[in-house]
Amino acid sequence: MPGSPYLEETPKGLLTWQRFSKQFVAISVLALGLGMYFDVLLYVIGAVVVLGTVRFVASN
Repeated sequence: MPGSPYLEETPKGLLTWQRFSKQFVAISVLALGLGMYFDVLLYVIGAVVVLGTVRFVASN
């Protein structure tokens, strides 16, 4: 892995930005797709905003 601080491979179980971003995109697309399919997209977006706000406030 070029530019990596690891000698050979990434340690097993380590969540890297590349893996995290792939998982985030997949989960986001799935949530938005299900929200559109079941006609609850506004509720899904609202829940994401509320959860993000709560996490932001709780972290400070």
